[in-house]
Amino acid sequence: MFDMLQATHEGSWFLLVIFFFISYFVPKQKITLMIMRLFAVIMLISGIGMLLSLGFPLLYIFKGVLALIAIALMEITIAGKKRGEARAGMTGLLVILLILIVLIGYGVI
Repeated sequence: MFDMLQATHEGSWFLLVIFFFISYFVPKQKITLMIMRLFAVIMLISGIGMLLSLGFPLLYIFKGVLALIAIALMEITIAGKKRGEARAGMTGLLVILLILIVLIGYGVI
């Protein structure tokens, strides 16, 4: 069960980031933004399932909080791009958060 959740979680993270970049660089369409949100929900559900099966270790709870912040920054960045506002600081923070989340997820940190 854990392996299935982990594979779903990793795949949904990958697709979430891909659809974020598509939504960011092609802001006139809406379908990729909706698909991005779908994969965010799948990622959250599989992450909570993995937390339940692992017994809520503190490091992974911290990773979950960082993931929620990263998803919020994705939404804010895309909304700013559509309105024509500069969001370089938030985009940089998002990249740093994504790298940190991946490093925690794969056990490097």
